[in-house]
Amino acid sequence: MTEPKPYEIEFDAEPVARRIGLIALATDHTTEQDFARICDMDDVGVYVSRVMFENPITAENLRLTGPRLTSAVELMLPGETFDVIAFSCTSASVVLGDDVVTGFIQVAKPGVCCVTPASASLAALGALGVKRVTILTPYNADVTSRMVDYFADNGADVVSSHCLDFKDDRDMARIKLSSIIEAGVEAMNENAEALFISCTALRAAGCVRELEQRIGKPVITSNQALIWRCLRIAGVEKSIAGYGQLFEI
Repeated sequence: MTEPKPYEIEFDAEPVARRIGLIALATDHTTEQDFARICDMDDVGVYVSRVMFENPITAENLRLTGPRLTSAVELMLPGETFDVIAFSCTSASVVLGDDVVTGFIQVAKPGVCCVTPASASLAALGALGVKRVTILTPYNADVTSRMVDYFADNGADVVSSHCLDFKDDRDMARIKLSSIIEAGVEAMNENAEALFISCTALRAAGCVRELEQRIGKPVITSNQALIWRCLRIAGVEKSIAGYGQLFEI
């Protein structure tokens, strides 16, 4: 029979120093991998929950994610606190509005800091000191128009916008990096100071560096900006190589 031994056990205040909560769409193939690659640090924990989503990507379907956020957050370390919680859907955060997203999340985690890819991308523009932007999305024209309005309403000067007219985020996740790069180069307006590539489904964070070399200007992508903003809020200030000028500030 195994006997308990009176070992002297010591405890850390928390298992990990900084905690980031991540809400991903049920259909998302990309965001968790991007967070795992960029947040590969001993003192940062990323805790993921999923929220139901039905394709196609339309304003109506995106709005349905809002009330589901609360139950998704309730599954994240019940009774524990977070430095920040991120909702990983750019188009849904634009359609719902950042304040609405925050409201649903804070029902489960009162007072927690909340970030969306849209709000993070605006913060990225400010950190880079740029205002004039070209927007490229994989969405249809209606959802893209809402994205343009969001940026314009929040002080950005949208010089041009382009969409790839996909309807399913699972197809968006399969787009090759080479195609994202070429689409970004083609879309970039010479009068813009930066390129923003929307959608957390796109694997665009993996080609930021090459795109910046091709166009000679900063590139912001949904996941790249979301992760950058979460890390900064959590107190991680160090630069991270390979993910563009944003992470070198």
